[in-house]
Amino acid sequence: MTVTPMMAQYLDIKAAHSGALLFYRMGDFYEMFFDDAVAAAEALDIALTKRGKHDGKDIPMCGVPVHSAEGYLLTLIRKGFRVAVCEQMESPAEAKKRGSKSVVHRDVVRLVTPGTLTEESLLDARRHNYLAAFAEVRDAAALAWVDISTGAFHVMPLTPVRLGPELARLAPSELIVSEAKETELYETVSDFGVALTGLARSAFDSGSAEKRLCDVFNVGALDAYGTFDRAEVSAMGAIVEYLEITQKGNLPLLRPPQKEAEQRTVQIDAATRRNLELTQSLGGGRSGSLLSVMDKTVTAGGGRLLERRLSSPSRVLDTVQRRLDAVEYCVHEAALTSTIRDDLRKVPDLDRALSRLSLDRGGPRDLAAIRNGLTQASLLHARLDPAALPDLLRDAAHQLSGHDDLIDRLDAALVADPPLLIRDGGFVAPGLDADLDEARQLRDEGRSVIARMQAQFVTDTGISSLKIKHNNVLGYFIETTATHAQKMLSAPYSDMFIHRQTTANQVRFTTVELSELETKILNAGARAIDIEKRLYEELKSSVLSHAAGIGTAAAALAELDLATALAELSVTENWVRPKVDNSRAFDIIGGRHPVVERALKAQSGAAFIANDCDLSANADAAKVWLLTGPNMAGKSTFLRQNAIIALVAQTGCFVPATSAHIGLISQLFSRVGASDDLARGRSTFMVEMVETAAILNQADDRALVILDEIGRGTATYDGLSIAWATLEHLHDVNRARALFATHYHEMTALAGKLPGVDNATVTVKEWNGEVIFLHEVRKGAADRSYGVQVAQLAGLPDSVIARARVVLEALEKGEREGGATQKTLIDDLPLFAVSPSPAARPAKSSALEDALAQIQPDELSPRDALDLLYKLKEAARS
Repeated sequence: MTVTPMMAQYLDIKAAHSGALLFYRMGDFYEMFFDDAVAAAEALDIALTKRGKHDGKDIPMCGVPVHSAEGYLLTLIRKGFRVAVCEQMESPAEAKKRGSKSVVHRDVVRLVTPGTLTEESLLDARRHNYLAAFAEVRDAAALAWVDISTGAFHVMPLTPVRLGPELARLAPSELIVSEAKETELYETVSDFGVALTGLARSAFDSGSAEKRLCDVFNVGALDAYGTFDRAEVSAMGAIVEYLEITQKGNLPLLRPPQKEAEQRTVQIDAATRRNLELTQSLGGGRSGSLLSVMDKTVTAGGGRLLERRLSSPSRVLDTVQRRLDAVEYCVHEAALTSTIRDDLRKVPDLDRALSRLSLDRGGPRDLAAIRNGLTQASLLHARLDPAALPDLLRDAAHQLSGHDDLIDRLDAALVADPPLLIRDGGFVAPGLDADLDEARQLRDEGRSVIARMQAQFVTDTGISSLKIKHNNVLGYFIETTATHAQKMLSAPYSDMFIHRQTTANQVRFTTVELSELETKILNAGARAIDIEKRLYEELKSSVLSHAAGIGTAAAALAELDLATALAELSVTENWVRPKVDNSRAFDIIGGRHPVVERALKAQSGAAFIANDCDLSANADAAKVWLLTGPNMAGKSTFLRQNAIIALVAQTGCFVPATSAHIGLISQLFSRVGASDDLARGRSTFMVEMVETAAILNQADDRALVILDEIGRGTATYDGLSIAWATLEHLHDVNRARALFATHYHEMTALAGKLPGVDNATVTVKEWNGEVIFLHEVRKGAADRSYGVQVAQLAGLPDSVIARARVVLEALEKGEREGGATQKTLIDDLPLFAVSPSPAARPAKSSALEDALAQIQPDELSPRDALDLLYKLKEAARS
């Protein structure tokens, strides 16, 4: 069957991009056909129609408007699709010049994937959108990652076993791997919701990758940026190759690669990040996470910097101290801090504006963002006194200046509030370009220009009835009566006026000047847009030539924002500067859990009960607190808050405590909470054991470990044995600082056998058969778990609670007396032979209770209420 030229073009382009939905530009719509249309219509919940036939069958079709395509793109990307954007590369008029049946030339200009988004509406302003690549070369491996919306480019060597934890830290949207490794790594990557993309092995060739990188950064060798091994070069080269494929050769503005090292940051595995809810809660959102409580930044760059710092706390003492010094300075200089924050609120997202401009996806507002951001940077530089600033802020202040020429040019060229799109026009300020001003005047004031020309002709000829008119046939023309026409045809006017047409009563003329003016008026709108486009390109080139300085200023603004935001947080939430050093101290007084404290204030206004924790250890000795106490008493909160305080301190922030002395920790491990992994066939207990094994196999003597209820997922004696052995291993082999919560009270005996183990308990109080949680941690051991009382609080039926008390008492009696076997206890407790006793009937109410039940308080006056109170008191006496 004959295929139309347009459909043939579509099929050719689709064949070259078979792995993506093809957005095929048709005028004001992106249209999809065949299977793409069926899949997109379902994913986007839009109408599926048809257009023509292919092989005798209707061709399914759907489409989305070009002006609102971004929203549809975001939906498709989130649902796992990739999209090839195919644009018209010429106008229909240009195509017709090749022949009346010529098809408009089209081509794919961009592949949209999860890791290559740049549009403002498709990204979270406060989060990076990383594209990562993992490479292995012989015995070495490396991970590289880039955020093309900001240009940030990083690489680090790692062992394959560290890939999971690093993916948890970075949370990239997309990971590039060699096609040969795609199946092998699928399970690892799927845990983190990362889109996995396989590239040909040639993309990871380290030799060609090095040349590719040198071309991108226009250098002869990569030595200027550091020493990179073959695996690191391979990973970085794969990213550049992928960007060339998806961006069709129009590479984003990448900053020189920065090499990171594992030993410079606290190592935190995926389970620990999840348990501590650092950047997202267990429910998957930002709300309820530590980040949500700490984030008081006022710029997008500052928000992204906070997330990076919180995800990668430093273990370099000098770095931590510099950050703490900056926060402390801002705390003490409250007035200056407030002023700086007011200035920062006017700072747009410089990094992403610059990236969009480099990719030709920007517009006038991005130029204005650069202007406004650099203007605020210059203002802040003038406001700050470098001599009075701590090192970190002094360095930032120096990086805010040096952009006066660019600011002046952008300020002179742009209006205050430009439109979003270039085609809208009107963004260039009046007075910048004389040709543009003329075109605008003709476009906006064509009638008045014609009126002035008419007045000039009347003056020159003395013919008061002379008029300049317009019709669709002649355009603009000069009209006068036949009587006056003879004068215009005679010298000296015959050389000026050109005869056009004679009617019954009028004669029509034109002049060279009028014809030129007519052409200018008719083309003025398009000419104005063309001039603005040219000026936009010139301004964009000026901005991109200053890209390095703009990126440095953006980083400095983010640093200022973060320091002042953490100072604001510290003052409003009563956080204090921790003492951080290279010792093995861990002494926290009055520590609090910031997320729980915020929730308590919001829900009930109740105060958080602060607690102390001292895990200070000498030399390489272990220090472990064995924590006992009932469920619901706050053990898990206590465990988490101490891990969070240590992490926040090494982020370079004040901490929620009365005081804190923390020796640098190298690793943070948390095994808290219960979950299964049904997809891998892992039970809750199996997941618990896998996570515990990872801790025992990796933790060093500078690690901080928190473990909660190890062994609870199996039989009592199995669980007790595993928990006992785990604690001994932590003490004797890992020699870590640790908090170990358990319900196995038998383990409290270890405090007398292991020198580094201390017992601690969360206190409770019993009152009238009920348990009251005091949430206070003190030295000592709990003698009971209060599980039945907690079950009663949860609302189990009274009959179940009563029966549980009977069974518990019998079991405890058997254990105290010794020798009571399970069979004997079952015989003594007819669990299945006797039905639970019915609930006791309530006693008959008294006369006083009946009288109280009849009272309607809303109907009583104050005097009536007082009288009634005396009567009730008298009745009670009798």
